[in-house]
Amino acid sequence: MNWWEIEPAGGHDAVPRVRAVAYYRHSAQDRQENSIPIQRDQVREWADKNGVEIIHEFADAGKSGLNAEGRPAFTEMMDQWVKQRNDFDYVLCLDVSRWGRFQDIDLSAQYSAECRKSKKQIIYTSIGKPREDDPLYPVYVQFERFRAAQYSRELSDKVWRGCAKIAEQGYWAGGSPPYGTRRLLLDEKREPLHKLEVGQRKGIQNQRVTLVEGDPAEVVVIQRIFHEFVELGHSEYRIAEGLNADGILSPGGRQWRAGSVLARLRNETYIGTLLYNRTSQKLKTPRRRNPPEEWVRSPEAFEGIVSLEAFMRAQELLEQRRQKYDPGFMLEQLNALYQQHGVFRSSLLRCQEQLPSAGTYARHFGSLDLAFQKMYSEQRDRTRQVVHERICQHIPEVLPYSDFLVLDQKLALTIEPALPIPHGYAAYWPVRPDARQVIDITLGVLLSDPDEAEILGYVALPRWLAGSSTFRFGSTSTRTELFGRADLAFLQHLL
Repeated sequence: MNWWEIEPAGGHDAVPRVRAVAYYRHSAQDRQENSIPIQRDQVREWADKNGVEIIHEFADAGKSGLNAEGRPAFTEMMDQWVKQRNDFDYVLCLDVSRWGRFQDIDLSAQYSAECRKSKKQIIYTSIGKPREDDPLYPVYVQFERFRAAQYSRELSDKVWRGCAKIAEQGYWAGGSPPYGTRRLLLDEKREPLHKLEVGQRKGIQNQRVTLVEGDPAEVVVIQRIFHEFVELGHSEYRIAEGLNADGILSPGGRQWRAGSVLARLRNETYIGTLLYNRTSQKLKTPRRRNPPEEWVRSPEAFEGIVSLEAFMRAQELLEQRRQKYDPGFMLEQLNALYQQHGVFRSSLLRCQEQLPSAGTYARHFGSLDLAFQKMYSEQRDRTRQVVHERICQHIPEVLPYSDFLVLDQKLALTIEPALPIPHGYAAYWPVRPDARQVIDITLGVLLSDPDEAEILGYVALPRWLAGSSTFRFGSTSTRTELFGRADLAFLQHLL
């Protein structure tokens, strides 16, 4: 028999079957009726009734539908089939929620639009194939997208509230236990059963989890950290160096860093306090740190591995150090040192163990000289206003913009008053050129002593000096001769 004599199955009147691919998704939070095998049966049943041949099936098991990231089957279907192949016409999915619970419903519509652009029609089999003349179908689908997104938001809120309630009752609400602790499973009567291994979860909803001492070697490390910090006065840097020198790995299996040590010192879990909601990450949003007032605390939930006295002493030391490096407190201490000695040198700081180093002042204020200027912010602000008024006497159009002035719409100028810094038998005025590209001239205003703060003269530093270190101008400085001005009349010539 020749090929042209073969009769198609179903007779001469059989209608060719339309080809399609199918997509299924099931997440850990979904109910059993949304499992992939059940979805597959329902979609296949619809396809058989409507003369559709499924040529390939894609399934994401245990994947969230909040976005497309992390769904390899969905990505493969869109990138390698929908966009690149022309041998099928439909994309079948049980319902809108299986397509995804996108929090931005426009994103869900975007993927649908990509299918239409590639001449593929999405059919949600629970709804059925839409009629071409049905104006309400797009409205209904959009409503289903909203319902799918809303379900995830409501579920997320319920889960959070449930975990917060468990934490308030003194039980571990989930996640990896802190370094040095282990999870202990409790039965329905809150009696201990056994310790949970990494990745192991409780099997019954009424069971609870608490924390107990973990690996003895890790417990020793935590106690060592508190002992060295509180009793020996070691810094977090020195503690980390000691742990690394002894070949002890950090919780992440890497070398210890100062930040890792500080995290252990601040963790209330080590005194038996269960903490929840220190960070939050809902619906695939970026993780954020919550303020302490939003934390859920349950004190004395289990026996700690560090004494309360040692922990509280560590917090006192950390608070004292925080105050020590507070910018306002640093300036107060610097001013007290200046008033005591009447001179200003970095060598004075080296003799004061309770004060931060000159390098620390430089990191906070740009340099030690600029820290001195910050001590007299009030006098410098008054000077800026006075200079502003004087400039207006020479330039007809002066526009204040942000923290600088624009002169006659041609030149941008910033005003930097400088008080004299006594340095032995002489004094100097520090001025740092403004490094911003928009600034044409940094106008240094040299003042008399802080009590009078009278204007002695001006130095004009052009843009090409920006990025240089702070300029120090003295009474015999050649720089003063190059850049110094007795008044502001030179601004008229520049314009």
